[in-house]
Amino acid sequence: MKYNHIKSFLCGSLLLTAGVASMTSCTDWLEKDPEAIVAEDEAFKNYRNFQGYLEEIYNLIPDKEKVNYCTAWNFGDDAVHNPEGYAHMDHQVDLGNYRNWYYNNQCWLKGGYYNGRVQSLWDNSWYCIRKCNMGIEKIKSLVGTDEERDLLLGQMYFFRAWWHFELMCYFGGFPYIDKAFEATEIPELPRLSFQECADRCAEDFERAYDLLPLDATAWDETLAGMQTSGKNDLRVNGFMALCYLGKCYLWAGSPLMKEFEKAKTGASPQLLGASSNGKTYDYDTKYCRLAAEALGKALDLVRRGSVTYKLAEYKYSDIYNHTKDDNAETNYSDIFYTHRQSWSMPGSSEAIFRGAYPGVNSANWNCAKIFGPKVAGLVAHDKIIHHPTANVIDQYGMANGQPIYLVRNGEYVLNPESGWDPEHPYKNRDPRFYHDIIFDGFHYVLSTDALNSDQKKLEYCDLYTGGAMRSIENGSSTGYFIQKLIPHQCNEGDKWYDYDHAFQSYLPYMRLADIYLMYAEAMAAIATDTKGLDNREFCSLSAVDAINALRDRVNSADYPMEHVPANLRDTREHFIDEVRRERAVELSFEGFRWCDLQRWLLLTEPPYTMKYSHEFERLETADWFKTHDPKDAKVGNFHKEELITRRFEAKHYWFPLPDKDIYLYEGFAQNPGW
Repeated sequence: MKYNHIKSFLCGSLLLTAGVASMTSCTDWLEKDPEAIVAEDEAFKNYRNFQGYLEEIYNLIPDKEKVNYCTAWNFGDDAVHNPEGYAHMDHQVDLGNYRNWYYNNQCWLKGGYYNGRVQSLWDNSWYCIRKCNMGIEKIKSLVGTDEERDLLLGQMYFFRAWWHFELMCYFGGFPYIDKAFEATEIPELPRLSFQECADRCAEDFERAYDLLPLDATAWDETLAGMQTSGKNDLRVNGFMALCYLGKCYLWAGSPLMKEFEKAKTGASPQLLGASSNGKTYDYDTKYCRLAAEALGKALDLVRRGSVTYKLAEYKYSDIYNHTKDDNAETNYSDIFYTHRQSWSMPGSSEAIFRGAYPGVNSANWNCAKIFGPKVAGLVAHDKIIHHPTANVIDQYGMANGQPIYLVRNGEYVLNPESGWDPEHPYKNRDPRFYHDIIFDGFHYVLSTDALNSDQKKLEYCDLYTGGAMRSIENGSSTGYFIQKLIPHQCNEGDKWYDYDHAFQSYLPYMRLADIYLMYAEAMAAIATDTKGLDNREFCSLSAVDAINALRDRVNSADYPMEHVPANLRDTREHFIDEVRRERAVELSFEGFRWCDLQRWLLLTEPPYTMKYSHEFERLETADWFKTHDPKDAKVGNFHKEELITRRFEAKHYWFPLPDKDIYLYEGFAQNPGW
């Protein structure tokens, strides 16, 4: 029997730590004082020490944006790196080289050490699951109140489920580890199916929901929480547990997981051809009903004002520059980054689950400099650029609520109802397009005083075919840049990434818009006909209402956005297509696209296997953009060109386990095809 990596986490020794100072919220655990390392009888003896023991878990939640100096987390069809970034995991996924995840220190699945924290989902999951199990087993030794015991247990149940669930999304079902094994034990537990493992996660999420305060305000009102009043917003709570319960059930009910569950009865999973044979719409309705119930309950809590979470406002006096309207209380952009807000944690009123505070000036050394053009050094650092595919650009529909393309029989066909004009491709688009995407003619650098003569020529984007910013090496191969997560002012003229701008970034694992989207999908999944799309059995909202709520959020006089039109609600399947497109837009570049295509059985299906660019001729003069809105520009010969086609097989629906870990014991099998 070979000793291996997983066994060292499940059965190996574990530092017992009591972070007295860590009660000031989620502080940097890995910079703890050596005196904080104490014996077991000290770690678990009272609430303060026990909570300090748990604080390490918060600090081990990977920051996807900040793994080493330049990371990759978008594995779907929504983004590409330029050649200098080809070693990164997103490009390795394009090549089908999934095994690279275990060796790629620029990927949060395995990751590396950055900003005082180990950024590794794989390593940290096993370690934190063991910490939870040790704590649950030691809770009886706590000298404290019932309230304190509930708070500690609730956090441990949540995290035990959360780490299992995050692993499952990429690797499939695992043994559900609910015991802290001794070093002499070999935990020969069978690998469960995804659905079986999801059932165990759900049990823990439900326990956490029952035990934890509903939100940060409720945390502040507990006697234990009063010690850190006003600093409990990053602590796990009952609302988080409820939302993850719904997500866990929806994932378990998704087409991929249903197909794998069928294989237990003797039928081989039918993973290919799902877009043409209808299997992409074949959900497990038992799980989806449970998902709809949990997610509907969460949304009703929001709508009644029973929790502090609410959709961040989408009100801008200048949408291109993310300038918040004076009448807006919250700001959509603040979900992803903050600027000159004393290094405050991004998330606004919408982020539900995040890791620990990322640290002052942490964005400056990695993610703040990988989204813009490196032509003439316009954005600092090396030439690595993370930019959007034209695929995701085409997902952003029109202001009239219509998609540009419809999915019909596994193919994209132009939607005659959209009104999209290839001679004016950026006109009358979904308002989120103008917030998220940098396109030709965009005023990229607002302050040019510090620029050299070559850089000043790039004040306005040249993203047409043959333009100065279209070089593969230091520009965009697709015709676009991303500014949803990192604003365009992170450049050498505006210098938002400099220290005095207090620029902070963080990508939440879950936010409220996703709850609306998952609820709509779950309700559509259980609908037997179009009447089911208006079902309000579990919530005051129907599936259609939930999508329209997100569209109402971005609707304004200057940038209108209409509701889901009737032609997209004429069948259950057509509405599901629209929910999926809404996910692609609302959650673009946030790391969900690969998991969505995977669980919908679309990862191996054209057109989702192809990444392409938009090519076109600029018909306006360079001076035209100085006095006109770039969305109104007329172009010529607008068309797509293929960049990458993924040669995926059925095995690519799951990442492989590390080879050395599959020798743990006979029942710990490798994923199919690897």
